[in-house]
Amino acid sequence: MSNDNKNTVLIIDDEPNNITALTEILENDYDVFAVVDSTEALETAEDVLPSVILLDIIMPDMDGYEVIAALKKSDKTSNIPVIFITGLDSAEAEERGLALGASDYIPKPFHAPIVKLRVKNQISILERYAIERDLNIVLKLQSDLVAATELAEKNKEAAEHANRAKSEFLSRMSHEMRTPLNAIMGMMQILKSKGLAESIKEYVIQVDLASSHLLGLIDDVLDMSSMEFDAFKLTESEFDFESMIEKVLYKVKYNADIKKQTLSTHIEPSLLTTFMGDENYLRRVLINLLGNAVKFTHEEGEIGFYASVHEDEDSEMTLQVTVSDNGIGISEEEKSTLFDLFEQVDGSYTREQSGIGIGLALSKRIANMMGGDIWVDTEPGIGSKFHFTCILHKVAAGESND
Repeated sequence: MSNDNKNTVLIIDDEPNNITALTEILENDYDVFAVVDSTEALETAEDVLPSVILLDIIMPDMDGYEVIAALKKSDKTSNIPVIFITGLDSAEAEERGLALGASDYIPKPFHAPIVKLRVKNQISILERYAIERDLNIVLKLQSDLVAATELAEKNKEAAEHANRAKSEFLSRMSHEMRTPLNAIMGMMQILKSKGLAESIKEYVIQVDLASSHLLGLIDDVLDMSSMEFDAFKLTESEFDFESMIEKVLYKVKYNADIKKQTLSTHIEPSLLTTFMGDENYLRRVLINLLGNAVKFTHEEGEIGFYASVHEDEDSEMTLQVTVSDNGIGISEEEKSTLFDLFEQVDGSYTREQSGIGIGLALSKRIANMMGGDIWVDTEPGIGSKFHFTCILHKVAAGESND
């Protein structure tokens, strides 16, 4: 990579005209390398270690399918995204390439905006993976520091020192991770406003949602750390319950639609009004419960969201929310540690799902601070019902700040 820290693109194509055209499109944004001999492709890729590889399908000696198979077998190049260059108009050819590990396709003749966006999309995904890797390192360090703090309880001075170090470290790492993440999210917002083709818009939406999810994980880690230092505080303000629920369902519905799940909702009409409370953390608890239901329920499963008034008094109301699913369920052993920090349900299906074991622990603490609780009714193989309660303060007629 050059001194200006540009990302690199390797073009593998036996047609000099294609190399020239692609180089002209990409050279202002990337360091571009090119080879015309497919037999040299693997060696060059291992030497350059590019950010993205553009690979022609039809080539002499070794075709693109053979080249990508060799790239994916090499430890050095297996994780480099490969975008096929093709003039073929065949679903079979596309399926074969995807099965071998291709990340995307660029059709001939080249359309400069499409080439740039597809290369940029793959680099954005790589950057997101890098952030997730860094986050996992932070979480491991967080866990280690918690364990060290517990061992140092008998030594107050040592424990206080560890807590200060942990707080400073998480604060610093939060800033370092948020900076590239905010850049990615900002770029996605710009792309969404550009009137993109539906196929490209779908990629942008997926990256945007994944970035938003990652930002939520970072916020969870920092909030849990703040709770350990008794620095976590709820902030009450007026909010419209119906508007808040719409934001929650918007966040969750996209992933449910991808898995062809049915999301049923029922909200008691008396809730569709204005309350005083911490809208931000209430929303995060509901997103966490619904997100888990989607994540741990198979495709074409059923998710239910029910909000009702549990208790109604003069100045305050107790909200009760139930999130149900017909997913994998939870065993009694797993249920006993479900709300512990860094705990996850196990099982072959569950282990395929991402997660860091903070969401439910944080949600339960938030519920308790809001005067409520979270508990679960569940049966393995049948599904689960998570129940959440909290106290919201009523806004009398004429008192609204709106």
